[in-house]
Amino acid sequence: MNVDSIRDGIVIDHITAGCGRKLYQLLGLENTDVPVAMLTNVASAKLGRKDIIKIDAEIEVNFDVIGYVDPGATVNVIRNGVLVEKKQIDMPETLVNVIRCKNPRCITSCEQELSQVFRLSDRTKKEYRCLYCETKAAVL
Repeated sequence: MNVDSIRDGIVIDHITAGCGRKLYQLLGLENTDVPVAMLTNVASAKLGRKDIIKIDAEIEVNFDVIGYVDPGATVNVIRNGVLVEKKQIDMPETLVNVIRCKNPRCITSCEQELSQVFRLSDRTKKEYRCLYCETKAAVL
């Protein structure tokens, strides 16, 4: 399978196989009017299999979302067909308005204007907890 290289845009690479769709959804890429290619189960010497997302335009992407879904993914910024920046993504300490608290008694359930804030509570388990009620975030 051949997917053309991009001239100006972003490539999210080294996504764990199977995580590409969730990342695509949380980044809101279905709502953009720019060309986006998502490759799944691509052969990788490092990971065995991986997903790749190519965005054929320089748009704002939330690196916290990428770090939440798949810490260890890389973001490559391409300009004029040349790689100008490569970012290694890690788990963010805080997530704001990325996921919603599942606790119906949480203040964010009735106070809709409050931001949904989660803090990293356990890096080894990839565990986040709601800032307001300490409920664990649902596992991806």
